[in-house]
Amino acid sequence: MRKINTRQFNRATRSTPREINRKIVLNLVREHQPVSRADLARQMQVGRGMITQLVDELIGHGIIAEGPIANAPRGRKPRLLHVETRDRYCVAVDVRFSRTHVALTDMDGRQLSMETLETVRDPGLLVAQIAASVQRLLDAHGGVGQCEGIGVVVPGMIHRRTGLILNSPQLGWRDVPLREALANATGLRVLIENAPIACALAQMWLPPFARDGVDSFAYVTVGDGVGVCVVDHGEVFRGHGDTAGEFGHLPLSLDGPRCMCGLRGCLEAYTSNVATLARYFELDASVPSSREALRGYDFGIEDLIARVRAGDVRATAALTETGRYLGIGLAGIITALSPARVVVSGEITAAWDVIGGLVAAGVRERTITSAAASTPIVVAPPGDASRLRGATALLVARRFAAPKVA
Repeated sequence: MRKINTRQFNRATRSTPREINRKIVLNLVREHQPVSRADLARQMQVGRGMITQLVDELIGHGIIAEGPIANAPRGRKPRLLHVETRDRYCVAVDVRFSRTHVALTDMDGRQLSMETLETVRDPGLLVAQIAASVQRLLDAHGGVGQCEGIGVVVPGMIHRRTGLILNSPQLGWRDVPLREALANATGLRVLIENAPIACALAQMWLPPFARDGVDSFAYVTVGDGVGVCVVDHGEVFRGHGDTAGEFGHLPLSLDGPRCMCGLRGCLEAYTSNVATLARYFELDASVPSSREALRGYDFGIEDLIARVRAGDVRATAALTETGRYLGIGLAGIITALSPARVVVSGEITAAWDVIGGLVAAGVRERTITSAAASTPIVVAPPGDASRLRGATALLVARRFAAPKVA
């Protein structure tokens, strides 16, 4: 049960139950489209009259639309409903250690076009380059009129209410007002999140939708850094100050390699893409000059995996060590949080046939109950652009999420 905060709350009004019912109808249409009014009434266990009123309101606001007439064995043939997505776009921005991707997507996260930029370290210059890219993409698709806004995914800790990037070790940023700067540069609404939270939102809000009704999971992103988002009954756990989920900076060893955050032995220092590549090239990823050298190699984790498949012994050693430590890290997450499942995403999942057994072994060895050891580990499809989908999901979730009443 969630305690009502008597110092900060939203009072329920006469319109609140109706707004909740509208959101229920909207989400049912989205997940089962095309769907008839009669089907909606059966799923909500209410009368057709109530559904008709709610549907008419949503049609009037241009949120859902009527489609073709369905075949029916008898009686009046129903007109099917679907969510109105025509000519409605989202801009998705994925800021990474080396490259920044700017994509135009539809409301289901499908990419329509994309540009890729070098990630410059000057925030002002990067904002100007992103804004120019956004303008080009929108101009090519009819302008900004139907754009829902810009979703931005960045590595690091974000203050949700202000949009301030509190600390991004990979980018070397502290207290950077990226959201405000990009909104001013584009005139569009900008939402910003770190990678694991955005990816978890995509898992919940973008197709294909989970059919088992389980919305309690831990989403682990393995990229330039390592992050975790905890979702409990469909709600992201953010913690005090909105900075929960930094499992990538829990220590596996106090005497381990130095992490980019400045500490030693972090999970991220063993398992991130930067750590894996630095291990292969025998560089110290905590040293700025070494990180810049990695950027200059134009060699990514996909290239390393290709060398593993070609029989490169050193590449195989670097990758399998990552898998072994990732299993240990996931065991700690499972022990601490007891999620119904763990979802892992990132380029490294393309080599899950190589490291999956090592990861599972690490989980079995480091968990303390048989139930924890058998926690399902689900791998996001490689190449599914999880972070860009997550950027889109920031905007989609705002439209479809249930209203808060207390």
